[in-house]
Amino acid sequence: METSNSTKVTVETVIQAPVAKVWSYWTEPDHITKWNQPSEEWHAPRAENDLRAGGEFLTRMEAKDGSMGFDFSGIYDEVKLYETIVYTLGDGRKVDIAFIDQGESTKVVEIFDAENTHPVEFQQAGWQAILDSFKRYTEEL
Repeated sequence: METSNSTKVTVETVIQAPVAKVWSYWTEPDHITKWNQPSEEWHAPRAENDLRAGGEFLTRMEAKDGSMGFDFSGIYDEVKLYETIVYTLGDGRKVDIAFIDQGESTKVVEIFDAENTHPVEFQQAGWQAILDSFKRYTEEL
């Protein structure tokens, strides 16, 4: 659980939607279960979110074929409406998300501490795939 020397990884996208919609779709459990997966083989059957400093979140992520699954969870360190979400994962890694209002579009930038099990490139690709899924979902509705 060593995080002091962690590699910081960044993923980002620009979503063609105003920041209020992006924030809502990012934080509401009914929406989270519809976009939080890296590929069509995965899904998020359950999400809980207490969006406040000290609040907890949990998203259950599972392979659709039932071969594997895990809880993605943590505790919020900082929440600034329409601007920033900072949280600590259960293993101590930090995640910092910025929502940058660009009028009719919103830039989302996630910076996270890499874990030591998988290659950094693999982690970056997975987190980017989930962010791309979020972009598609938000822009379609």
